[in-house]
Amino acid sequence: MKVLPQEISTKQLHAYLLGSVAPRPICFASTIDNEGNANLSPFSFFNVFGSNPPVVVFSPARRVRDNTIKHTLENVQETQEVVINVVSYAMVQQMSLASCEYPKGTDEFIKSGFTPVASDLVKPFRVKEAPVSLECRVMEVKPIGEGGGAANLIICEVIKMHIDDAILDENLQIDPHKIDLVARMGMDYYCRASGDSVFEVPKPNLQLGIGFDQLPQSVLNSSVLTGNDLGILANSSEIPVLTDISNDERLIHILKEYSDDAAEQQIALHQYAKELIHKGDIELAWQVLLANN
Repeated sequence: MKVLPQEISTKQLHAYLLGSVAPRPICFASTIDNEGNANLSPFSFFNVFGSNPPVVVFSPARRVRDNTIKHTLENVQETQEVVINVVSYAMVQQMSLASCEYPKGTDEFIKSGFTPVASDLVKPFRVKEAPVSLECRVMEVKPIGEGGGAANLIICEVIKMHIDDAILDENLQIDPHKIDLVARMGMDYYCRASGDSVFEVPKPNLQLGIGFDQLPQSVLNSSVLTGNDLGILANSSEIPVLTDISNDERLIHILKEYSDDAAEQQIALHQYAKELIHKGDIELAWQVLLANN
């Protein structure tokens, strides 16, 4: 399937973009107008873009159906302040309720049952239930287009963070399982970023990885190892030298059992190496793979 944006409706293009660029973090934006009316609304066009200065950007895009703008944008243009609250799984249903298009002047804190807490440096309230809240000053509001679906980039500087102590680990870092964030997908779907959904990918070595082009052909063309498996191997700084493997009973068993069938032996060795890779024993995985060369 190939899509040219100008050849389909904005509504359909919007759906394709939201379905493919996901999961997206949720900016639960608290604002206030010049008359002191509070507003609370979620946006998934949102991310962090720098730490010096600390900059976050979100976009209350124009509504696709009728090209109107949202109260959050109006409030930000009036006051130049916003509090961005992150959304945990425990908040997701209430957060969704706050996305209803209530009339201007309606307090979504009351409608959604959240607790407003006075901020320290800005006028909009924080959400007490949020595990992290960012008090922000608006640096720039940049409209991109004038039609329905057009972005309005709100570029903010974070001037104070509020982090719930309960989500920190012993090193005072945010534990992904404790913060239990949710993110937006396409249509009505969300995802939960905790438990088995969270996994680690070690950052590349300080030394350069050997790359796919240096992998042995028998490894590169494996019918067992996946792209992820090969990526881990290719991140090694060098291919180790084959060492004494006589004490690995499973490896010796494979070499003996399939001594008359090279193809089956390679499959068995690669299956063993794959298990080792998934356990994090990359050194032994290499030894198993090298035993086949």
